[in-house]
Amino acid sequence: MAEFVWEARAKTGELRKGSMEAENEEAVGQRLRQQQLTPLKVKKKARQISLNIGTGVGEKDLVTFTRLFATMIDAGLPIVQCLDILQDQSENKHFRVILRDVKANVEQGSTLSDSLKRHPKVFDTLFTNLVQAGEAGGILDTILSRLAAYIEKASKLKRQIRGALVYPSSVLVVFLGVCGVLFTFVIPSFGTMFKDLGSKEPLPALTRGVVAVSDFIMSNMPFILVMIVATVIAVVYTYKTPKGKRAFHKLFLALPIFGPLIRKIAVARFTRTLGTLLSSGVPILDALEIVAKTAGNILVEEAILHARVKISEGKNMAQPLLETKVFPTMVVQMVGVGEQTGALDQMLSKIADFYEDEVDVAVAALTSLIEPAMMVGIGGTDGVVLIAMYLPIFSMAGKIKD
Repeated sequence: MAEFVWEARAKTGELRKGSMEAENEEAVGQRLRQQQLTPLKVKKKARQISLNIGTGVGEKDLVTFTRLFATMIDAGLPIVQCLDILQDQSENKHFRVILRDVKANVEQGSTLSDSLKRHPKVFDTLFTNLVQAGEAGGILDTILSRLAAYIEKASKLKRQIRGALVYPSSVLVVFLGVCGVLFTFVIPSFGTMFKDLGSKEPLPALTRGVVAVSDFIMSNMPFILVMIVATVIAVVYTYKTPKGKRAFHKLFLALPIFGPLIRKIAVARFTRTLGTLLSSGVPILDALEIVAKTAGNILVEEAILHARVKISEGKNMAQPLLETKVFPTMVVQMVGVGEQTGALDQMLSKIADFYEDEVDVAVAALTSLIEPAMMVGIGGTDGVVLIAMYLPIFSMAGKIKD
């Protein structure tokens, strides 16, 4: 199907414009006449070359849109009018274009969820399925409010993780930069100076070791750079393969310090997403399929899909989750209690709250642990290099005094 832009006149004389997908211009005209519109101009939409990286729509834009949309629907405004207002109000020009397209499709008779599905990079499967459930149950305002709350909490979780990684990453970059300068510029100049002095006394062992490392790096620089690039390419290529990605994800969960944090993040995301879906009326099998796609870890995704298969066979959720050995025992037990009491969605929300707090604490602890370790590493490396460079100078100065 191709996309066509059209102009048509309504019975009231009002001129309307829009776009729709169809086989040909005749099909567009037929659909317009079915909507009691008289086609004036129909032509195939020209292809546009986009130079934008990503969607151009941030989480803040999406949260603001969802919150305001929920408020307007609750106030009784029609969906088309809500989209019209939100489109005009949005400060993001990319988002305005998307909302204009969504509005045009709703005006043509499509449901809101189907119109949102046309833009999967902005409105993901979770978003569109919840909107679809809200439309079917007549509780779209409630669903949109839950969606906004979910996106805000998910965004907060991402900010916590990024915040924990920013400081050590920046310090590591500075550390590597300092080491690069020392071993490629500073130490070679000291080595040349020691040779020019022509001392018959051998250099201290520490000095010889540091100079040898510097000489090795300088003489093998092309080979080292090729090896670094080859390693990065190999890691990226391996990660893109199913087996490689699974191996990396398994390694991430097994890491001594980061592993427990990654597991807590996965549990928080799983319980928050599933709780939101179930409380919005999405069937549990559909909800588990959606949650699996947003798990972020292959092992967690496999565990969720395993539970889905067992539930489709008539079993409960707790036992299959326990069999996978991915989720903590406490989480499985609480899920079992939620199933028995018929309040699984509420129990999942409580688990999500608990683990989001746990992630917050773990991130703070990790940051406090990494900071001194990085500083000791940088200070220790710089100190060893400086001592190694100045030991011969101190030795020569002592002999001159004698």
